[in-house]
Amino acid sequence: MSQTDRLVRIRKLFGERRVVSRRALLETLEVSPATLKRDIAFLRDNMNTPIVWDREASGYRIAPSETSGAQFELPGMWFNDKEIHALLTMQHLLANLDPGGLLAPHVAPLIERLNKLLGAADNPTDEIRKRVLIVGIGKRSMKLAHFENIGSALLRRKRLLIRYFARSKNEEATREISPQRLVHYRENWYLDAWCHLRGALRNFAVDSIRHVELLDRKADDIPLPTVDTVLGPGYGIFAGSEIHWARLRFSAERARWVATEHWHPDQRGTFDDDGRYVLEVPFADHRELMMDVLKHGRHCEVLGPEELRQRVTEELSRMAKNFAEPAAGLIQ
Repeated sequence: MSQTDRLVRIRKLFGERRVVSRRALLETLEVSPATLKRDIAFLRDNMNTPIVWDREASGYRIAPSETSGAQFELPGMWFNDKEIHALLTMQHLLANLDPGGLLAPHVAPLIERLNKLLGAADNPTDEIRKRVLIVGIGKRSMKLAHFENIGSALLRRKRLLIRYFARSKNEEATREISPQRLVHYRENWYLDAWCHLRGALRNFAVDSIRHVELLDRKADDIPLPTVDTVLGPGYGIFAGSEIHWARLRFSAERARWVATEHWHPDQRGTFDDDGRYVLEVPFADHRELMMDVLKHGRHCEVLGPEELRQRVTEELSRMAKNFAEPAAGLIQ
């Protein structure tokens, strides 16, 4: 029987009885007195379980809480070493989803407990950091306090007063919003919210929020299917009311990569007889889609719609002109 199994059985015994005798523990666990002693010490030292020996009752019991006098409850979750390593790895990945590991401070006590549960001399979290490399491209820094206030408002269903910097307009404005959900997209965090100034759903980049204040007013709840309908159907983070479908054809060489990529939940893709790959994705705003098209260069051809094809052609012409002018200066 593994130590994890023994701890589960100990928990069951203390759940059934107020006092558990040493003999009952030895018979149930089928271990030696020395092993039982180590298990009790493990629960005390690593699980913060106040197990004490009651001389009068001739058995072990859980001591009352020193602060409230309430009965201490043994933890309800037990993990084996593989599960603990998996949890630690997940925490490492989660902490690196956002710049600076915004969530890491809040789960630090859990990580410390998991490290103790492993009973290893080396710190497995440090080992995971060395063996799991997470490279973030395009991350933008933001303030932890803003992220925490937004998360608090989401869970408590409260409104927020924010001062928001719109990069596209180079303007700053104050908005009162009802947060609906947080979205992690391409290494950055965004907030879907009802804007009370505009009377409509809007998407806010969390790193563009210059100031945030939690208000003591109930947030307006917008059904999530409605949020999906307004902000979700188009390609990327830009929303729009009119949805178009882009048809993109990739060379046979690039098709081997693109065919396995996820561009949009509703995308469609087919191979033609020449091994080229035709990808169809819905979009409401051309800006982000055009950036993804251009990064593939000559390997991507826009088949439609014509407006998107024209915009890509114009952008390529401007890029060629910008490159040509410096080159001409060098030649002269």
